[in-house]
Amino acid sequence: MRSSHAASVPLLVGCLATLSAGCATTRPGGHAAVEERSLAGLGHELASGRTTSVALVDAYLERIDRVDRKGPALRSVLAVNPAARDQARALDEERAAGRIRGPLHGIPLLVKDNVETADPLPTTAGSLALAANVTGRDAPLVARLRDAGAIVLGKTTLSEWANIRSMHSTSGWSAVGGLTRSPHALDRNACGSSTGSAVAVAASLAAGAVGTETDGSITCPASLNGVVGLKPTVGLVSRTHVVPISHSQDTAGPMARTVEDAALLLAAMAGTDPADRATAEADARKRDYVAALDPGALRGRRIGVMRWRTGDLPEVDALFDRALGVLRGAGAELVDVAESGVPEELGALELQILLTELHADLDAYLATTPAAVKTRTLADVIAFNAEHARAELPLFGQDLFEKSVAAKGLSDPEYVKALERARRMAGADGIDRLLRENRVTMLVGPSTGPAWMTDLVNGDQTVDGSSSALPAIAGYPHLSVPMGEVKGLPVGLSFIGPAWSEAELLGCGYAYEQLARARPIPTYAPTARVEVPAPQPAR
Repeated sequence: MRSSHAASVPLLVGCLATLSAGCATTRPGGHAAVEERSLAGLGHELASGRTTSVALVDAYLERIDRVDRKGPALRSVLAVNPAARDQARALDEERAAGRIRGPLHGIPLLVKDNVETADPLPTTAGSLALAANVTGRDAPLVARLRDAGAIVLGKTTLSEWANIRSMHSTSGWSAVGGLTRSPHALDRNACGSSTGSAVAVAASLAAGAVGTETDGSITCPASLNGVVGLKPTVGLVSRTHVVPISHSQDTAGPMARTVEDAALLLAAMAGTDPADRATAEADARKRDYVAALDPGALRGRRIGVMRWRTGDLPEVDALFDRALGVLRGAGAELVDVAESGVPEELGALELQILLTELHADLDAYLATTPAAVKTRTLADVIAFNAEHARAELPLFGQDLFEKSVAAKGLSDPEYVKALERARRMAGADGIDRLLRENRVTMLVGPSTGPAWMTDLVNGDQTVDGSSSALPAIAGYPHLSVPMGEVKGLPVGLSFIGPAWSEAELLGCGYAYEQLARARPIPTYAPTARVEVPAPQPAR
């Protein structure tokens, strides 16, 4: 679900994420240099023998302790995997024996803590109600990453229950993980619900991570933390063994510092899962996403410009105009598209759908958890939270849970009608119509505005100019790529296309990224970079 509404760390000279393949990865004393490292770059270092997977795991664990637990205390990594070093050693042995699984072989990744892994870690969704949820099973998307050679380094924090518990939530907070902070300004919100995955990638606590999105939960934290986030077409990546909100809108997706890295992750994650009917077409639809990364992908491309998504900040307008100049300079033909005209009722329809599906889907998931998990239904979770209110309900309540448990179910005619209408408004009459009428292949707009101040009293502020709703409700792909910053706060550029257009979005996002070089590096500043001039005496 989307949000409802320090001293600078020195850079490794020449090791910007998009240029890192040639930088040495091992420091004197055997410690791997992982700051600002890309997945692709680490893969080259492993292949050349300049580092090992064990050295990478050790370096990331040291950095997690120094930056996430201490130092700026970002609180983006909920738990580290005690088996990570053994996994790394086994993969180093495979490499030495000449067995290479692919470009992710031996690279540590982080996984959002609503996605199950077979490691000795619980999958909590940030809730104390799932503290005993050690399932011993990999979600199929994790199994695919492991088969590709990736190492599960640990689990990342998230907005509790993926930000679906209350309309008054504070994004990035959970009872299990506490409050995750932005590495760009520690008093600013990092957005939810894949907060920890975005922050950890931005802060070089891993080169890549898995996030999940129902509406904005990959793209908003990616935008606010200056990283790349891709919400795939619903059905491209399996949702089995992922704590659910909505089978209509839920999907997992990659989060990384570069578009190339996101493509590498998606290539491993995507595919059909017999247990998830939505993925029936995935094997036939998936593409070679890395091969689609063409620096000339924008040449001759007609792209629709969503100027109505820019919000109210002139600084965001200026960033967007600069980004459009990059696209135009790369050969894209830009077409201003009229405001979509989607009825205001779409938001209410979406909420009705999510609350109905949450009750059914979460009850079904909880029934599969180990016997040690005593909350077997959403009603049980509500009762647990009330009983443990001091830990679970100190900042906001559970009003959405209470509305969801009262929903009439998936056979309710009003729900069925709402689902059909919302999909049509967002898809056929929304994105598809805009593409068709303007003869464009994709849409671009600011992903959202810059980060708001975290407010533990009033909760999240309204997200300014968010582009997430239409692709989320339609189930279409949405890519956010760093566009620059406003007063030290990152802002992303969204690329939105029809179903199964991930390769085209990644190709154009890559071409833009290579020219714009707009990803801000975290400074761990205590607050936003704003200078207030001294008062001047009246004359």
